[in-house]
Amino acid sequence: MSGLRGRSIRGTFIHAPVRGAFEVLRDAVITVGADGTIASVASAADGVPAGTLELPAGQLVLPGFVDLHIHAPQYPQLGMALDVPLEVWLGKYTFPLEARYADLEFARVHYETLVADLLASGTTTALYFATVHRQATELLAEICLTAGQRALVGKVVMDDPASCPDDYRDASAEVAVADTRAVIDHIRALPNNDRVLPVITPRFVPSCTDAALAGLGALAAECDCHVQTHCSESDWAHGYALERYGKTDTAALAGFGLVGRKTVLAHSVFLTDDDMATIRSAGAGVAHCALSNMYFGNAVFPLRRALEKGLHVGLGTDISGGPSGSMLEACRATAQASRMLEDGVDATDSRETRGVPNSRIDMLTAFHLATAGGGVALDLPVGVFRPGYHFDALLIDPVAEAGTVRLFGADPAERLEQILYTASRPNIAATFVGGDLVSGAAPQAGHSPH
Repeated sequence: MSGLRGRSIRGTFIHAPVRGAFEVLRDAVITVGADGTIASVASAADGVPAGTLELPAGQLVLPGFVDLHIHAPQYPQLGMALDVPLEVWLGKYTFPLEARYADLEFARVHYETLVADLLASGTTTALYFATVHRQATELLAEICLTAGQRALVGKVVMDDPASCPDDYRDASAEVAVADTRAVIDHIRALPNNDRVLPVITPRFVPSCTDAALAGLGALAAECDCHVQTHCSESDWAHGYALERYGKTDTAALAGFGLVGRKTVLAHSVFLTDDDMATIRSAGAGVAHCALSNMYFGNAVFPLRRALEKGLHVGLGTDISGGPSGSMLEACRATAQASRMLEDGVDATDSRETRGVPNSRIDMLTAFHLATAGGGVALDLPVGVFRPGYHFDALLIDPVAEAGTVRLFGADPAERLEQILYTASRPNIAATFVGGDLVSGAAPQAGHSPH
């Protein structure tokens, strides 16, 4: 892969290190070290190194997107069967599709397509659920590494015969934990692996026996791995944990040692104040999946309340519970859902009672969560243009011929919100991960347009 390792790039860079605001680095020079991290950020007025890649006027650079919740095997059913309840969607459509990934050639074709599409759409860091299959999960990790995507890949654990299909589940808790350990070892042993990590992945409480959850909790402590799972996604899932344990998903998972600094809890729509306190104390993160929650969540996640309580929150597309793999769409849905929560949705109710006051967030906050916020949730140095962070970045061309941005000559740096609302895949001219060009084409070094 070609790219920027050991080189500099000059242009306008925009990032959002803190929520609710953004920072414009005009006519700046970022130098990328040989290891793909940012070595320095300086003004071009202080000098431009020879061979610097100079961006054309009007183009700008944003941090790459961090997607905290993707079901990689579900890509072939993106946009299908979203009109049925979650438990029906899983049993009738999703589990049969995921079972097909026992066929490694089937897995290869669909995983390669997914990773390439996500990179072209600006997702530089992806947190993946794979399937129960050890070899197919290892294959997904290898595909991510070859394509250059920063990824966390987990073998799904679902071993409870009472709730999992006979033809798609782990043979036992012991096998599930052993296969998870094997995947961890495989990913960590991949040659020249500087960007793919293993993640322990109990699907959710309804799919796992106590023995599996306890075994995975012990493994997480032993291996110091990331952990991901679903948490209180719907009335059904939330109620299942309450009936089984007499406590919430969050409390149950914490009891098994599965809620820690490297944990990401997907959805978390029905968190109680005690749940939020547990998550904050552990330093765990939440993957807010606004778009898929509209279909399967049964409610709107109280995002602003979670942020004000100090939780680490990032965004997820939830392919394919969400019908789009675009993090731009995830940002838009996040802002829109928060407005619906604040204003309410029942027009027959009074204005004073139909909404939840002080719930809305703006697009700049969504942008922060999709970049820097996701990095914080994963405890990874991504999403910000500062020394020591990985140079994971998107080259945005607001005037791309097939794009959907129309600024009518306005300064792109002053129209970030408009770009975030209207940009589409053609506006992403190039994607870099760790300084490597992994999608699109970078402009050639030339005379400064500034």
